[in-house]
Amino acid sequence: MISEKLQKGVLLLAEPSIIGDLSFNRSVILLADHTQEGSVGFILNKPLKYTIQDVLPDIESDFIIYNGGPVEQDNLYFIHNIPDLIPNSIEISNGIFWGGDFDLTKDLINTRVIKKKNIRFFLGYTGWDAEQLDNEMQANSWILTKNIYENKILGKSSTHFWKDKILELGGDYLIWLNAPENPILN
Repeated sequence: MISEKLQKGVLLLAEPSIIGDLSFNRSVILLADHTQEGSVGFILNKPLKYTIQDVLPDIESDFIIYNGGPVEQDNLYFIHNIPDLIPNSIEISNGIFWGGDFDLTKDLINTRVIKKKNIRFFLGYTGWDAEQLDNEMQANSWILTKNIYENKILGKSSTHFWKDKILELGGDYLIWLNAPENPILN
């Protein structure tokens, strides 16, 4: 499981020892792109208190918006598993796509063609400069794991996602499952 290599489509789990980092503490990140120039990902398990309609009133939907990461948090991004319905999207991997025709996407949401299990919206993204993610991997800041859910990951509940992935790893990681997210509050 941990023998994966850095490439788009893998999951990055925040190492349990990342404590006090509000952006990444207990994060599960889908790596959307990884090249020599840098990397981009979206945090899958940090829902915000906003719906898509709160941000874009012309969309009649209660789809939750997620904190995608600390970069460009004033921009809205989306990933989906319906490229046949949303043209001009870019495949990340395993049937997960990034972006596409946003006007058509809004229409498909408003006509209830697109369901929650098909799409996920993010404010911001997680980004790394060239070699930055490689350096963080060498510093053991992240645990690399395969996306076993493939394109069904969009329907995956975010509430216990990090804990579920740590439980799958087992071993020394299990001690972190019941530790408080912020040890100061202990």
